Amino acid sequence: MSPTPPPTRRQLLAAATASLAPLGLAWPLAAGAQADAARNYPDRPLRYIVPFPPGGLTDQMARLVGQLLSDKWKVPVVIENKSGGNAQIGADAVAKSAPDGYTLLAITMSHAVNHTLLPNGGYDFVRDLRPVAMLAESSMLVVVPANSPIKTFKDLMEQSRSKPMNAGSSGNGTPVHLTLALFNRINKSNIQHIAYRGGAPSITDLIGGQLDVIFSNFPESLPHVKSGKLRALAICSKARNALVPDVPTSAEAGMPDLVVENWTALMLPSRTPDAIVEKLGKEVVIALFDQGVEAKARQQGFRLNPMGPARFAPFLKSEVERWGRIVKEAKVTA
Repeated sequence: MSPTPPPTRRQLLAAATASLAPLGLAWPLAAGAQADAARNYPDRPLRYIVPFPPGGLTDQMARLVGQLLSDKWKVPVVIENKSGGNAQIGADAVAKSAPDGYTLLAITMSHAVNHTLLPNGGYDFVRDLRPVAMLAESSMLVVVPANSPIKTFKDLMEQSRSKPMNAGSSGNGTPVHLTLALFNRINKSNIQHIAYRGGAPSITDLIGGQLDVIFSNFPESLPHVKSGKLRALAICSKARNALVPDVPTSAEAGMPDLVVENWTALMLPSRTPDAIVEKLGKEVVIALFDQGVEAKARQQGFRLNPMGPARFAPFLKSEVERWGRIVKEAKVTA
């Protein structure tokens, strides 16, 4: 029997956009009213809130998607960086905004974690926001300053057991923080965690020598590895990355259980009409399946994984549950 051929881009796109309507709308509208709401959407500028500072993983992908939507719809998509509160301030603002499809929220794995880590954040992540589209994923990259005496991942494992060290992150409960916590637990080390308001400022301090190491989002540290300002010790994935082919995986470096994949996605207020959610989700998925977009994202360190709301919703639910268990088991606190 001949092997089954891999799916074509057309087939993948069809799967990603199929059954786009999400489940569980708390305030459904009549079909006719929803159609009217979506027919002319959008007819004015959209706000795309990024709950992190400029330059980080979430910001990079939001700007790429915002430009794609602006080009498609011929309306401005204004990126607004609203950082702070462990990414809760921006999320809270969107959760409490008008449910008309004109205020978008960029999220990462951090928000799935925050549901357990910060249960009193002023809004309910599951109840007050609804999934629209999954955008992309990226692995974590372990980086140190270029002049660091730590030359290899094995050096990091050994030195972190015997001497005080610190590590920055983009905030409490972020993938960067959780990767550090997982490393400390596996390695029986105690690298001190220092939380920043986002990934970009922590990388700046790492380059400046104020930090010893960061278990970084790949797109945030990649340019500095390429420029020679940072040294990559390992990538926390199952396979090496073609952009840094000489960097070993965490398994190759001696820690096979240190595998963490971050992701970024798009949400809207929970009461947004189905028709608008479906329209926005479909347009995002179609835009991301463009080969030119895929190549650009890959060069920035992203692996595109477009999903409409019907596929993204169960994925998000599983991530909330998974990281809820990890937060409790690892006793991670804010």
